[in-house]
Amino acid sequence: MMDKVLVVIPAYNEALNIERVVGEVIENYPMFDYVIINDGSTDHTADICRKHGWKIIDLPMNLGLAGAFQTGLKYAHRRGYRYAIQFDGDGQHRPEYILPMKEKMDEGFDIVIGSRFVTEKKPHSMRMVGSRLLSGSIWFTTGVKVSDPTSGMRMFSRKMIKEFADGLNYGPEPDTISYLIRQGAKVAEIPVVMDDRIQGESYLNPINAARYMGKMLFSILLVQSFRIRDRR
Repeated sequence: MMDKVLVVIPAYNEALNIERVVGEVIENYPMFDYVIINDGSTDHTADICRKHGWKIIDLPMNLGLAGAFQTGLKYAHRRGYRYAIQFDGDGQHRPEYILPMKEKMDEGFDIVIGSRFVTEKKPHSMRMVGSRLLSGSIWFTTGVKVSDPTSGMRMFSRKMIKEFADGLNYGPEPDTISYLIRQGAKVAEIPVVMDDRIQGESYLNPINAARYMGKMLFSILLVQSFRIRDRR
């Protein structure tokens, strides 16, 4: 596992997408290992994975993205993976960018983010306005520019894998990235293209998106200043 990348695929009710997403990773990118974290799905997500004999960890209830992703990083830590990448089960992330992200990690970074906005301007939508506010708040509190803080396509080094696996308060969210930067983590971005969800519905409707942005802004600007690092 010394140089291996683990693709961590959290999935909650992704029966309409999981076969296409995981199948592409397995068939076209066999150099990467993977594990599916079935986050208490109530549809046929787990049945589809078992039908194919895929590597799956079943959570007994829905823990949300933070709990599912931490489960994946505990798995990565115990098996000694060098890198682990958060890879959504809804089909928005493209596996062709995993290798370029690994190559960037090899330059000595702790976190590499697949960014939609490194080389292009953000469109003027409410969601992108929120992303820009988060980016500005991270820069204000850390001095580091993160162009796409809401990107869910993030790769983590062995040190960060251990941090997530051992900690109690680590969700894969912009405020945690901000906190880790303040703790000395080196972060880079590479340009990626993300696809729209083809089937199923995202929980981030306009109301939930606004609440999420507000929560992240509050956390980055205030809460992270008082956060105590888990030590084990």
